[in-house]
Amino acid sequence: MRTFLTIILWCLLFVICWPLALAALFLFPLIWLILLPFRIVGLTIGLVFKVIGAILLFPFRMIKAV
Repeated sequence: MRTFLTIILWCLLFVICWPLALAALFLFPLIWLILLPFRIVGLTIGLVFKVIGAILLFPFRMIKAV
């Protein structure tokens, strides 16, 4: 449903202002590629915090299980 709405909005933008719509169409992949490393770093940092939390809470889980 989100994809359908995006396509409809892009078509509306294309009818209203086609140069802006074409610029958005060509610049979106470039912006996505530029932001990709930041998303990977954010994912890595989130996973590191989850591992550290699991390591710190492991003794309490063992006590709770016994």
